[in-house]
Amino acid sequence: MANQYLIGVDLGTSATKAALYRVDGTLVAEAGQEVPVYYPRPGVVEQENGDFYATAAATVRRCMTESGVDPRDVAAIAFDSQMAGVGSVDEHYQPATRFDSWLDMRCEPYIDWMSREAGEQITRLTGCPPTCDHGPKMLWWKHEQPDDYRRVARFLMPAAYVAGRMAGLKGEQAYIDHTFIHFSGFADTENGRWSDALCRTFGLDLDKLPRIVAPWDVIGEVTDAAARDFGLAAGTVIAAGAGDTAANALGAGIVRPGMLFDVAGTAAVLAGCTETFASDVTHRALLTMRSVIPGLWHPLAYIAGGGIALRWFRDQFFNVSRGQALPAESDLYDEMTGWALQAPAGSDGLFFSPHLGGRICPSSPAMRGAWVGFSWTHTQAHFFRAVLESVAYEYAYYLRILTELLPELRLTEARAIGGGARSAVWNQIKADVLGVPYQRLDGNEFGTWGCALIAGKAAGLFDDLAARAAESAQPVGAPIQPIADRRAVYDPLVEQYIALQSTLNGFFTQESIS
Repeated sequence: MANQYLIGVDLGTSATKAALYRVDGTLVAEAGQEVPVYYPRPGVVEQENGDFYATAAATVRRCMTESGVDPRDVAAIAFDSQMAGVGSVDEHYQPATRFDSWLDMRCEPYIDWMSREAGEQITRLTGCPPTCDHGPKMLWWKHEQPDDYRRVARFLMPAAYVAGRMAGLKGEQAYIDHTFIHFSGFADTENGRWSDALCRTFGLDLDKLPRIVAPWDVIGEVTDAAARDFGLAAGTVIAAGAGDTAANALGAGIVRPGMLFDVAGTAAVLAGCTETFASDVTHRALLTMRSVIPGLWHPLAYIAGGGIALRWFRDQFFNVSRGQALPAESDLYDEMTGWALQAPAGSDGLFFSPHLGGRICPSSPAMRGAWVGFSWTHTQAHFFRAVLESVAYEYAYYLRILTELLPELRLTEARAIGGGARSAVWNQIKADVLGVPYQRLDGNEFGTWGCALIAGKAAGLFDDLAARAAESAQPVGAPIQPIADRRAVYDPLVEQYIALQSTLNGFFTQESIS
């Protein structure tokens, strides 16, 4: 076992990351490569399925070359990938369409259709209200691109495309693991199967949906051709893998009810951990994802551009005011958050709405960003602090719904990962708004380790995946505790923020209609 290694690969929206680990969790080598994103016309965002394979092969091959590890000592490999977009393969496991990105909003009319026709039923069965995810996208292909739709043998995720191509699968063997199916629009998520009733309602061909598997199921072995592409040994075990949020949650040790998981990345994601499957039928804001760990669920919601909003402010306001090009040696975020400390908690009544590209949870594609409540006394520091606080307020809205659904749930701690997790200022704001201690973890990459854990389970190296994940997730420093005085400031502001979002939704929805 000492000489055995595991590989985890994260197939992200803008980059692919691969990492080689010893079985004990020691990082041996890692590599990353950008993935192209295509914008063929306004509102359309696509990617090539082949780019996911090519970048995965290149990054894994670099890990193997730089580490000098004998490929025969790699026990298994697993992939995670972005979750809400959808790709497809034909009968030969070749791409039948481009990957329809989660950022692509062409399917908006089909979101509306699904919501009007069976919104409550979809939310109750899948755990996810109709939003910009697989269901509306598959219906878009069926009705708007019927020739492409006919070529589709199965719709699938990037993780399944890369793993299946490595294993030489045929189209009929395509799969999806159970951490993705809440996003499908056509699943009975609690029971881990497709819903015949939903497929009939919307005329989606059931045979175009892939088989549902567990993340650690072995879907095949590395073929000779893939061995040459990846620098691995033919016959290496390939696990089914998981969605990126599920893999990150596993890698961060989110394996006990009451824990929260904050992904402070391109999208700002807040996930809970519960023992109960609960659908948010009333608000249609929370999406209930099955955990990698059997018997656990991750009710979650997210802001599509949480991290992007910070970058936008940096590039369009903060750095512009300096009259300088962006320094190559600095990303300016530390300096920006330092400025945020110059403004008081609550930003003197200034609110920011972070939905610059539409609201995801609950779905409102017409929503846009806004600053509300500024006066002559507000400074740039106030404006940036309001951006940081907006994500915390949005999270508070999500937690309010979660506690309505599961009033017995006791929140114990939030674990933060992603680039934003490095900011002690932002973590303190979130702790103060949510009333939950915030804990950073050792390391910067949790998705690839989550995949490696899944690979180890598939290879028979781990019996208790939850215990192994909990053991490997090491906190850094003491938790950031909520400050009582700031809680008193923030509580009424959360109420105002929730009311503001309702008002803005009505405004932007009316604007889009007119």
